[in-house]
Amino acid sequence: MKEKTEKEKTKIKVGGQALIEGVMMRKQNFVSMAVRKQNDEIYLKTFKINFLEKIKWYKKIPIFRGVIEMIVSLIVGYKCLLKSAEKSQNIEKEKEEKEEKESNILKIFNFFSILLGIFFAIAFFMFLPSFFVKNASKLTTFNNNILKVFFEGIIKITIFLIYLILISNFKDIKRTFEYHGAEHKSIFCLEEGLELTVENVKKQKRFHPRCGTNFIFIVFFISILTFSFLTWKNLIVRVLFKILMLPLITGISYEILKFAGNSQNKLIKILITPGLMLQRITTKEPDEKQIEIAIKALKEVLKN
Repeated sequence: MKEKTEKEKTKIKVGGQALIEGVMMRKQNFVSMAVRKQNDEIYLKTFKINFLEKIKWYKKIPIFRGVIEMIVSLIVGYKCLLKSAEKSQNIEKEKEEKEEKESNILKIFNFFSILLGIFFAIAFFMFLPSFFVKNASKLTTFNNNILKVFFEGIIKITIFLIYLILISNFKDIKRTFEYHGAEHKSIFCLEEGLELTVENVKKQKRFHPRCGTNFIFIVFFISILTFSFLTWKNLIVRVLFKILMLPLITGISYEILKFAGNSQNKLIKILITPGLMLQRITTKEPDEKQIEIAIKALKEVLKN
């Protein structure tokens, strides 16, 4: 097989995610992860998302493909995150029975953790902002739906910002944000057609337009437009409609983010600016060993 030139590689779209002491890279249906273990060895793993081969047609359907991609990203990202936690701490199972028992307990724990996370997400980002705005509007003269949704969006963003600032002070989270920076820099290096070396990667920017942080802000913006049509009379009904509309908002946001990755459109640039600014919190400057991990993961996924 003819080896790809650096120029050809720049056309390849690669996404990624920071892990615990590692980085995950994804190119189409292939995923590679690199994790630094406590003994300084590097754990590498590459796998294929096989079921996507059976539904290739989804990529041709705008909006719907965004929903599928989001679901896949969440599943794959969570899987890699758990594996990175295991490998970075050198967790080894002594017996198969013990491994199976612990695995089942872990699965149950993870299931309830996900349910709890969903509950808090709905409470803090869907119900509480609506509850606050509805009750605040009773004490003031403004009763315009657009204004209500705008302030609702401001409250969501404020909660999100406070959350990010608080967790960014934790040592482990800060290291994860550094790996996030290493991921972005290495992808930029690839897109520039440069050789993937530590020195070349260090020179790159750490704020990427296709980052998930940008995606979150686009979701907030689209939700302000769409939620303005929902009722304020019953908050439970309003929240239920918000949940039902999430796939549509996700799909639209994905299309905007995908377009933003290559677009020079001024409106698009304005739209993604808040997300780029927020990456000053969610990405930190990585050290050389973290960059090495990102390069390892990227080179592995490029082999496929």
